[in-house]
Amino acid sequence: MGKRDDLIAKYADDLKNKCGVTPDMDLLTKVTIGCGPAIYNADASTVAGSQDSELETVKNNFLIKKLSLAEGPKLMEAIQAVIETYGKSERTKYRVVVYYLLVKYFGKEAVYG
Repeated sequence: MGKRDDLIAKYADDLKNKCGVTPDMDLLTKVTIGCGPAIYNADASTVAGSQDSELETVKNNFLIKKLSLAEGPKLMEAIQAVIETYGKSERTKYRVVVYYLLVKYFGKEAVYG
């Protein structure tokens, strides 16, 4: 197994044990690949759930640009719901897991079809 496979296994474990979600491994792999080299960078691979600027970045770069969602209050509500699902007290929130949960939240799996 390569480094990416190890990370995907870690993300799947977080989804199961911290979020109570059974991951669709095919979709999780595609979301992981979609994040590119950021998954290997300690800072870029995580989302700071309490930083407004970080959440704005997730909204603009992922929800609006990648998933083609329209700007509006529902986007930040979704991000907050996902942070809540992951656990606000959870220090390490992996970007891939957050993105995966957002894809599921909005039913946008087709983007990774």
